[in-house]
Amino acid sequence: MNRNTFRTPAAALLAVGAVALLAAPPAAATGGTGGTGAGSAAGGGKAGAAVLRAGLDVGLLNKAVHVPLKTTLNEVSAPATAEKTALTVAVDGAEGGKPVSVLRADVATSKATADQQRAVAEANLAHAEVHVPGLPALSLIEVEKVTSKAVCEAGKKPQAEANVLGAATVLGKKVTLSAGGPTKVEVPGVGLVSMDLSAKETTSTTAAAAALRLKVSVNPLNLNVAQVDGEIVLAEARCESPAGPPPSAGPGTKPAAAPGGQPDIKPQTGASGTGSGITTDANLAETGGGSSTPYVAGGALVLLGTGAVALVVTRRSRTP
Repeated sequence: MNRNTFRTPAAALLAVGAVALLAAPPAAATGGTGGTGAGSAAGGGKAGAAVLRAGLDVGLLNKAVHVPLKTTLNEVSAPATAEKTALTVAVDGAEGGKPVSVLRADVATSKATADQQRAVAEANLAHAEVHVPGLPALSLIEVEKVTSKAVCEAGKKPQAEANVLGAATVLGKKVTLSAGGPTKVEVPGVGLVSMDLSAKETTSTTAAAAALRLKVSVNPLNLNVAQVDGEIVLAEARCESPAGPPPSAGPGTKPAAAPGGQPDIKPQTGASGTGSGITTDANLAETGGGSSTPYVAGGALVLLGTGAVALVVTRRSRTP
């Protein structure tokens, strides 16, 4: 009796296993083997901006030494925004060790954004005054408004623009800026400032703009400062084009058309290459089958047959 009790479940399990094998989808259809993850996203662009960048060498009187003044004010890298109108730096040994108000402005903003489609950077200054150590009461330059912007879009030529709007005053002198070349202002006993207006540069993937670039050489002989040399850049923006996302087929995409104008659709053929039979080779990608399909089906049939034989033997053993 115990023998018959265990034979019936065994036969039933074999039959169920065969049915499950026949009903199971191929591994290729479920991604069980040979599957790959989603492709990595395309690289994004880069953008950065600053309202002022200075690289100066400050010569001190009492020590006969030179102190570097290197600073960047309101600098941002995408994605970021900065807005600060009173910006100071400290120069050791100059002006009694007190902070030097390098820039004061009513508006001093920089902004940078970047994603996989475009990168944009911009800088703006309005009613701004720039000072250097040793000249606290005299502005190196005063401007009404300067702006710069750089735009880099995937697949497009980068663009850069810079503008100086309104009047400018250099070392107390009102000047007219020219885009034709450097504008030089010299004040006896104070120094020389040379300015380049609206500098722009673009390549196939990058863009950069600066509203004003000043070359400074002044000798104030005041507040322990003997000489100031270097460069100051106002309203700087730069960007680098993103690679852009890979093209993807959206919903409803039509098959590619053949040279004759009709969709290039080829019938599936058998091993002989004729008729409409379906081959069991790798060409079954469209139907969800693969080269292992015959073996899976054969194994299922063997299990099904074994289960049937076991079921017959079980029934016979129950017969008195």
